[in-house]
Amino acid sequence: MLVTTAGVAAGAVALRTLAHQAILRGLRAPRMAHDGTHAGHALDASCVHEVRIPGPRGRKLFGWLVLPKATPAPAVLAMHGWGANATTMWPVAPPLVAAGFAVLLLDARCHGGSDDEAFTSMPRFAEDIAAGLAWLGTRPEVRADRLALVGHSVGAAASLLHAARVGGVRGVVSLSAFAHPDEVMRRFLAEKRVPYRPLGWYVIRHVQQVIGARFDDIAPLATVRRARCPVLLVHGRHDTTAPFDDAQRLQAAAAPGTELLAVDGDHDLREALAPHAGRIVEFLRAACVDAPDTIAGIPAQPETP
Repeated sequence: MLVTTAGVAAGAVALRTLAHQAILRGLRAPRMAHDGTHAGHALDASCVHEVRIPGPRGRKLFGWLVLPKATPAPAVLAMHGWGANATTMWPVAPPLVAAGFAVLLLDARCHGGSDDEAFTSMPRFAEDIAAGLAWLGTRPEVRADRLALVGHSVGAAASLLHAARVGGVRGVVSLSAFAHPDEVMRRFLAEKRVPYRPLGWYVIRHVQQVIGARFDDIAPLATVRRARCPVLLVHGRHDTTAPFDDAQRLQAAAAPGTELLAVDGDHDLREALAPHAGRIVEFLRAACVDAPDTIAGIPAQPETP
């Protein structure tokens, strides 16, 4: 009897281990290589610096730091979405640099040129954002008290999570954020024809255990309310990955006065953002440049003569 019980227990552990490995493989983001498209943007090459910065758990994060002519300057950290890399965020750099911002375009772990991990997740994207901001705060070219975030998709959700949990930023531009990760997972499983009962339910429950966070706690619908800074929501009217209704729900959940900028695009907003670059720069200038010297507990940094 004891042998039988032990065998059943061992089989259950082995099955759970196999299921865990299968889930990690199935949800692993593809690693997109940098394709060199950043070289086509109208920026002086002398202002663009490849960097490797300390990341969580001893990992190194790859990025590009783009500096304006006048420093020290307010800075924006740009974080890409799932399965993408910093190259996809390059369109935001030229108008921000022209407006006097430094820009750090960062690869999350398991993406682009950054180090690998067993898995990544939206909370781990937020950890990478925190590491990038901490590094920016040490740079003499950057105003450490005037930092902001621009994130796309999972990068947008992670930016809102950082702004809610940690703070220390003056503004967040959220591009194509989804409303709730449970809904994203259910759509993904439905596309893969995985029935919700019992397999889909188990996968969603297991993913929350692995990442160490409940979806309800880290969902943009929850964090946008708790963000300790102004938020600009930018969303494509034709987005089928995170439907436009997600953006409307986020606006309804956010602080009064939070703007939703609807653009003529889908989930990938690289081309759709160009006509609206002025509005994004205006929002970030109001948050980082024109705002008072102290905001949300950020200490003032004296101007350099």
